[in-house]
Amino acid sequence: MKTLAKSFFTVNLSTNEKQSFTNLDRDLGDILKESGIRDGIMIVYCPHTTGAITINENADPDVKTDLKQGLNETFPNKEEYIHMEGNSDGHMKSSVVGASETLIISDGRMVLGTWQSVYFCEFDGPRSRKVHVKVMEG
Repeated sequence: MKTLAKSFFTVNLSTNEKQSFTNLDRDLGDILKESGIRDGIMIVYCPHTTGAITINENADPDVKTDLKQGLNETFPNKEEYIHMEGNSDGHMKSSVVGASETLIISDGRMVLGTWQSVYFCEFDGPRSRKVHVKVMEG
């Protein structure tokens, strides 16, 4: 009888800024190791309406600064928005960036480009957040 590997995980985060990008590579690597899955896919999912998941450059920290600036210029928080919480810009950014990313797992490793990392995107912090991860063999 085959023992099933654990396949569902949750990462708990605390963000400290209104808008930030938190590198998840270490957490995802630990999850992959714990899962025992060598080949398959990993789905990284954000269950928050003002958060998101993205894959982007990990070498130059200025990329994150430029992403913040570009998103803020594209989606400013305008007084005329009627959402009572005052975070409509965060909802827009989350919708555009997206709630999840799917990674290929090969030989026990996440398949990412040389300069790529996986990030949790905070668009309405500081907050306590969760990221759900599902690892599937295949």
